[in-house]
Amino acid sequence: MALSEHGGVNEEQNHTTRHHSAVTVIGLGPMGQAMTRTLLTGGHPVTVWNRTASRADGVVSDGATLAATPSKAVEASDLVILSLTDYQAMYDVLGSATESLAGRTLVNLSSDTPDRTREAATWAAGHDATFLTGGVMVPAPMVGTEAAHVYYSGRDQVMKSHLATLSLLGTAKHLGEDPGLAQMMYQAQLAVFLTTLSGLMHATAMLGTAGMKAQEALPELLSSADSIGDILRAGEENPGVALDAGEYPGDLSTVTMMGATSDHIVETSTSLGLNLALPLAVQAHYRRAIEHGHGGDNWTRIIDSIREPR
Repeated sequence: MALSEHGGVNEEQNHTTRHHSAVTVIGLGPMGQAMTRTLLTGGHPVTVWNRTASRADGVVSDGATLAATPSKAVEASDLVILSLTDYQAMYDVLGSATESLAGRTLVNLSSDTPDRTREAATWAAGHDATFLTGGVMVPAPMVGTEAAHVYYSGRDQVMKSHLATLSLLGTAKHLGEDPGLAQMMYQAQLAVFLTTLSGLMHATAMLGTAGMKAQEALPELLSSADSIGDILRAGEENPGVALDAGEYPGDLSTVTMMGATSDHIVETSTSLGLNLALPLAVQAHYRRAIEHGHGGDNWTRIIDSIREPR
């Protein structure tokens, strides 16, 4: 089943839709719109609400129904998906709709902290609603594709009851019943992502001082970024196994060796007049490990100063 050439819902889709459960999507930024269209394509009737109603125009033309109020949006479906700026936005939107929450399942795919997601789960339970936390790990254009995956946490039975619907958005990976865990994974993934992006921009700026244009530098740098996973997986054993065992074999990349490299990056960046925030942060990890007598250990030993920054 697919959208017609003009983006509207064809007769076949309308017929199929009647056999699928209703879903509500609240929040129609690029991600919310992508999820709405994916659910429509999957045959679900979708009710939407957004603070700026005009943002719903496109998905309404594709077959979604625009609710007049958050309460009406919640009442339209047992499954309510939230795609908002943060968790405070959930309270702002649903604060006037709490009487409608009983018996519904709220799936909050907004970004925030693990503690706030746990508080939100308690808040939902206080209104007789069930709650799932989610983290969508692809940009909006990839929602619903084979490459998409979404982390969830919350009660196992609730996850199972909505698995078929949620799997339309991307492969569903349920991490456990702690409502904060999916948010923790989401933030951890973004920590890797955002740090890598900053590293790429810092490296591009370095090369730019030598006259190399970004269009020349980035392909080379991206090759390096792409290879990191392969390098870490090159050993016979998952590096996480050694970390969990508290083992840091220093037969390859040691703290001292990597620390020297971080020193050189700081020196080079200083001489070029670049911002030192990122290279100094990296250097600090290695210096602390060396100060504690771990220079001969594997570079993974820097996790100590991350776990216990004081």
